[in-house]
Amino acid sequence: MKTRYLVVFLVLFLASCTSKKDNFTAKEVESWPVVNVDSVFKDLDKPILEKKAAQIDKTLQNLKKKTNFNGTVLFAEKGRIILEKSYGVKDLRSRKGEIDVKDVFQLSSVSKMFTAEAIMILKTRGLVDYDEDIRTYIPEFPYEGITVRMLLTHRSGLSRYETLADNNWPDKKVPFTNEDMIQYYVKYKPNPYFKPNNGFHYCNVNYAMLASIVERVSGKSFVDFMREDVFDAIGMKSSYIYDMPTDTLVSTYLPNCVQGYYLGRRRPRQAQNEYLNGVKGDKIMFSNVEDMYRFKVALDYGLLVPDSIQEEAFKPGSPKFSKRKDNYGFGWRISRKHPDCYYHYGWWKGYRSFFMFDKANDRTIIVLTNTDKGPNSDVFWKLLKDNTIAIAPASVNIPVVELENDIRYPYSSYRLR
Repeated sequence: MKTRYLVVFLVLFLASCTSKKDNFTAKEVESWPVVNVDSVFKDLDKPILEKKAAQIDKTLQNLKKKTNFNGTVLFAEKGRIILEKSYGVKDLRSRKGEIDVKDVFQLSSVSKMFTAEAIMILKTRGLVDYDEDIRTYIPEFPYEGITVRMLLTHRSGLSRYETLADNNWPDKKVPFTNEDMIQYYVKYKPNPYFKPNNGFHYCNVNYAMLASIVERVSGKSFVDFMREDVFDAIGMKSSYIYDMPTDTLVSTYLPNCVQGYYLGRRRPRQAQNEYLNGVKGDKIMFSNVEDMYRFKVALDYGLLVPDSIQEEAFKPGSPKFSKRKDNYGFGWRISRKHPDCYYHYGWWKGYRSFFMFDKANDRTIIVLTNTDKGPNSDVFWKLLKDNTIAIAPASVNIPVVELENDIRYPYSSYRLR
């Protein structure tokens, strides 16, 4: 396949250049020769990659038989996508409609890493200070001493907005939004679980508040900011934040996605939309495995924020955290059992999701499912940590720039062949 490339770090190319210019225009690139990459490079270790893919697929096929596993999986290692495959059907009641790897699922709490990234982008632009009281950005909020960092690391002590809404929202057929959430904290002032920074408590309100800060600081809706400054910036073409219309009643089901299901003793039951899906930041992002891996590559190459800022997402947010538990950074959990591994799980209204990567071995596994029950994370950790088949770094692992609608994105030619 013929593709135009701008090779960023190819030594021979740099040696032949008289200029160190690296910001080329699309017009300049058009004047460069067309390179047929496949005529130059070959996958010399293709049999090993196929063996690894077959091994992973066998595990997942067995998982499907034993646990009703239903969804999509992407496994990547050392610059290669080893396996990208779907398992099961969209409609679990009729058992019809095979799932496609490009189908979008609700990410549930895996949405949090994307919300954290939005805050880091604003930090890079000098618009947010991690250690500033959040009332700087949301003046009417009634609790003092809570910083942006405490929200990111779940150390604010704030109580659950879900309980606050369930107890007080008068009509559950009407969407409950981030602004409604803030006003309910102002009105009812529920007691926090503890004083700010006096402990860790994983709580959705922290990331819902972060989404509101994004809106107040950027002057954009959270939906627009994520689309323009995250998804469009790195070509996540299938990803979006669900924007529930607030001027209508809650729809029966979520639109334009693989539907979630509850599994029980009887037939699977399709999960319905609900009023709390009007709250963004902690959940309700939709994506597919390919877009999510694109996000991972973008983090590796520092495309959204500089490395110095990105690295803080993977630092323990609670230094005195129990040694028996995993720690939490900015939108990422930090594994205690598996050093140098970072992850997040999601569970919400008929969906479960897993995003895990092993930095030391350069492996990533992304799993999206549309059932509330299924395999636990153990099987995915085993796949991530399996060293029985050694994969060498990609033989064609040259960072390049894809020019498409002004998107600058690093790729390796293996990905485009």
